Amino acid sequence: KMAADPWAFYRGSACVFYADLAEAQRSGHQDRWTQGEAGRVWIQGDLHAENFGTYMDGKGALVFDVNDFDEAYLGPFTWDLRRFVASLALMCWQKALPDQVIDGLCERYLRSYVEQVHVFVESDRDHEWALRLDTATDAVRTALLHAQLSTRVDLLDRMTVVEDYQRRFRHGPRTRELGRRERRRVEKAYDSYLRTIPDSKRMGSISYALKDVVATSGFGIGSAGLPAYNILVEGHTQALENDIVLSMKQGNVAAPSRVVSDQQAEEFFKHHGHRTAVSQSALQAHADPWLGWTELGGTGYVVAEISPYDADLDWSELSEPEQLVPVVEQLGRATAKVHCVSDKDSGDTPLVDFQTEDVVAEAVSDVDDFVKDLVEFAHTYAERARADHHLFVAAFRSDQIPGVTATTG
Repeated sequence: KMAADPWAFYRGSACVFYADLAEAQRSGHQDRWTQGEAGRVWIQGDLHAENFGTYMDGKGALVFDVNDFDEAYLGPFTWDLRRFVASLALMCWQKALPDQVIDGLCERYLRSYVEQVHVFVESDRDHEWALRLDTATDAVRTALLHAQLSTRVDLLDRMTVVEDYQRRFRHGPRTRELGRRERRRVEKAYDSYLRTIPDSKRMGSISYALKDVVATSGFGIGSAGLPAYNILVEGHTQALENDIVLSMKQGNVAAPSRVVSDQQAEEFFKHHGHRTAVSQSALQAHADPWLGWTELGGTGYVVAEISPYDADLDWSELSEPEQLVPVVEQLGRATAKVHCVSDKDSGDTPLVDFQTEDVVAEAVSDVDDFVKDLVEFAHTYAERARADHHLFVAAFRSDQIPGVTATTG
């Protein structure tokens, strides 16, 4: 998947991105915007253009926001911004847009981010703000409208069948039936997961009964190959149309954690599944009520609902600057939202005990200089990603990547 093109390579190589940032710091190129507390806020960790989408929040509202938390960790707030603008520059280069247009798009994203941070400084209502049907515009609102048309029944029809009045998973090339021993281990892990759901988010007594489980594997580029299970459970009623599909996916090492030393975070997180779930709860104002974690064979897993209401931006349809500007403006504001809700007001963890919006606003005292610095980085790193993709493909084709071969599959 990563060999397909530079954009696919970039999406799957977050660990390389952070290794490059760490190497730049060792070489004396310090990030002057992240001194003190600004160097340790909750970050999404892999913020590229395709890690935004729709979801149904815990209050039943459709929201467009960051929707992937596998790499979330504590780190400088600029790391998310740098990774995003580099992704934007790389994507727009592949759309054949000129550099001055890319400059303008990156600048609009960054200035919208800073503007929204200052809104939160003044209002302190970061948990209430969101991109919803009544606030989103253009392609972002279109994604929300498409999500609104989705139904739980459609999802269940795609993934399951009903036989003898009972629903079970469809069997296919992407699923594997479990033997009795593995099934018992998964059921035990599921029971442990149920204890991680906060009382405030618990459903009624009818919910949670396990109906079926199959093995699958992680999807997407970053999660490709990771062990995972799909679990079918009872929803809030016994009607078959209310059944819930959960994903139990093995947690992975967060890419930023490979280059930062944070003893408090290392001691707080039980495992990578726990880190992923806690991070999502912190970074989303109203997280999935099914979100939790568990262990299987001593390895951490994150558990969350496979939502019927997921819809992504169709970037292939966005090629003109006038289409892209309102989208990147909204993504800048959404980025500010996830940073600013995950502070001492969230109440989820003791890891960030200050107001993130105050810290970021103080750090970015010179907005023009801040924007110039990150726009230059966007071009430089996009060029590096294209060169790295070329090296990666050459190494892959000649079997120079240890543990992976291009010839044996």
